[in-house]
Amino acid sequence: MPTEPTPADRPDGEVPDGTGTAVAGSTGPAGAGLFARVAGWAYRRRWAALLTWVVVLVGLAVAAQAVGTDYHNDHSLPGTESQATTDTLREHGSRQTAGSFQIVLHQPRGIDTAEVRQRVEPMLGQVRGMASVAELTSPYDDRGAVSADGTIGYATVTLDRPSEEVPADDVRAVIEAARAAAGDGLRVELAGDPVRAAEESEGGPAEGAGLLAALVILVILFGSLLAAAMPIGIAIFAVGSTLSLVVLASHVATVADYTAPLMALVGLGVGIDYALLVFSRFRSELLHGADRATATRIALDSAGRTVFFAACTVVIALLGLIVLGLGSLQGVAVAVALTVLVTMLASLTLLPALLAIVGGRVERAIRRRAERAKRAEGAVWRRWSGFVQRRPWLALLLPTALLVLLAVPALDMRLGFADAGSDAPTSTSRQAYDLISTGFGPGQNGPLVVAVEGGQPAATEVGGALAGVEGVASVTPPFPAPDGQLHTLLLFPTSAPQDAATMDLVDRLRTEVLPPVERSTGVRVSIGGGTAAAVDFADAISDRLPLFVVVVVGLSALLLVLVFRSLLIPVKAAVLNLLSVAAALGVITYVFQYGNLGVQPGPVEAFVPVLIFAIVFGLSMDYEVFLVSRMHEHWERHRDAEGAIREGLATTGRVVTAAAAIMIVVFSAFLFDPGRMLQQFGLGLAVAIFVDGFVIRCLILPAVMQLFGARAWWLPSWLGRWLPRVALERPEAATPVTAGAPRSTLV
Repeated sequence: MPTEPTPADRPDGEVPDGTGTAVAGSTGPAGAGLFARVAGWAYRRRWAALLTWVVVLVGLAVAAQAVGTDYHNDHSLPGTESQATTDTLREHGSRQTAGSFQIVLHQPRGIDTAEVRQRVEPMLGQVRGMASVAELTSPYDDRGAVSADGTIGYATVTLDRPSEEVPADDVRAVIEAARAAAGDGLRVELAGDPVRAAEESEGGPAEGAGLLAALVILVILFGSLLAAAMPIGIAIFAVGSTLSLVVLASHVATVADYTAPLMALVGLGVGIDYALLVFSRFRSELLHGADRATATRIALDSAGRTVFFAACTVVIALLGLIVLGLGSLQGVAVAVALTVLVTMLASLTLLPALLAIVGGRVERAIRRRAERAKRAEGAVWRRWSGFVQRRPWLALLLPTALLVLLAVPALDMRLGFADAGSDAPTSTSRQAYDLISTGFGPGQNGPLVVAVEGGQPAATEVGGALAGVEGVASVTPPFPAPDGQLHTLLLFPTSAPQDAATMDLVDRLRTEVLPPVERSTGVRVSIGGGTAAAVDFADAISDRLPLFVVVVVGLSALLLVLVFRSLLIPVKAAVLNLLSVAAALGVITYVFQYGNLGVQPGPVEAFVPVLIFAIVFGLSMDYEVFLVSRMHEHWERHRDAEGAIREGLATTGRVVTAAAAIMIVVFSAFLFDPGRMLQQFGLGLAVAIFVDGFVIRCLILPAVMQLFGARAWWLPSWLGRWLPRVALERPEAATPVTAGAPRSTLV
């Protein structure tokens, strides 16, 4: 087969459209779209484009390796009582602002024997002099740290800074030194947030497993290892560059330690999806007779637009997290949004360059597979669409009822932060947690910090009032801050830190118990500490979630109105996307909160619902744009509502389900992470994408579009004149623009 000249070989910059007619090329007439011009540049300057990405990737990686990471979590929450308590303690120089953890000892014969002390005291002396350790209180000096039967005791290690600022390597060194003392019947375990953080891995195997599974799916889809490797290569370039950027940014901004694995897996999923969409359109144009240059231009001029607007919806959803005002989430939102933007840029610039370099081999593989195919392209999806269109009510009501059933547990969702009682039974943090619960009661694992801004007599009176409250196991005597103007008490609940009873106790103390005490003593009393902060975080997210949802849904719907010039489609998209999110949250609640499928029960991590909503809502909009844009293209050409549904599914059903399958296996890799929060992310994202990609896009959406009919594309004439026209279809496929309607510069 003779090869057509490339656009660069033509004096007028024109390329054929696959039918023998010359059309405006990527560098030709001014009417060529932005994405066609980008494709033309990348195709002609293929080596320059590839070299640019290689330089960016390698340069950023070298710089990131040189400076290292400086991840740290920001758990501050201005305006809450727990944060005010922390600020007050810091202002008065109280040691309660520093991080701490416990070295827990257990010896059935008693920890006070000479042989045990000979093993323990040298170890405690070694730990006392280690990096990041400010103070150590031995159980042999504090008899309150020894259980009533004398078999369990703990030493408290006070750090020289807040827990989130302590290097994990310093904590691991203490863990190794402490556990080396175990033996001869003596158990040594460690408890506390710094220990839990140090035990968690930094990822790696999860990303590798996700990539391998994605490669298998792509090989099955395209029948060519080279073709399958291209979307994965795009994702690796984009994610690798962005990860290095975030490592550098961690030195000047607050970046949470769970940001990297989250953005890596989201970036891999999105990157493969976006490249897959463009590559799938390229493949389709090849099979319809276009040469490689033309197929690349058309793919970027159509699917490239779709990728651009799909990425915008994801970014809008992620940046909506800023509305919550949570510093710890804002860095995550910006990092993941940046990943999506870089991924989109790689799909629009690097993929055309790769198609120009290895496109010949890819084209031959595509054509060979097409020749061997036993059925016409999209035939299966046309039949499936016909089945759904003949039974729209059944296809709508049955799966919707099942999704609502999945979402029901979310009505009982309890936000919080799981304590070590939800960790793996084999972890040292869980072992220590169980020992402390056995020897001192579960509340010993999460004391409340009560700050009294007054003298010793007032603080003693406050302690007496708190000691008699139901749900309070004990209250320590007050101890003064260095300036003597503040006294601190530790209150130990009868229930575990993550229990609902503890959350209720915090609310009851703040609203019912302490106000009368403050009036009688004339001092200010506040409750803080990690357990109280978890309550405040959960309350803050619950209070601000409605505004967050309204902002994200509203902006995304507005974008869809601009793109599809319809009122019903944005409403339908918002409702269906919310349904997929609700189903995912219901499954998370059922598994993690209720403790099913072998998982330790505990609250849903407070960050998880908002992050899942932002990511899933954005990705659901991706699939909405992918599918409906092809329906819209057919509608604009033929004004046939039923045919638009059928052709939309026929041309995108295969790629949407493949993209969803890739997302599912990539996000499922989170389940292999030891961190409970990332496990919840993995399950929630995988369930949501399965629901959206296979249930909503293949059943509910075509059923709803069938019931809408031509009304799906209705827009009031006055609004149509006022709105700018932002087309996703390539210009030659679209109908003329309504007179008076401004045209987007992207078209």
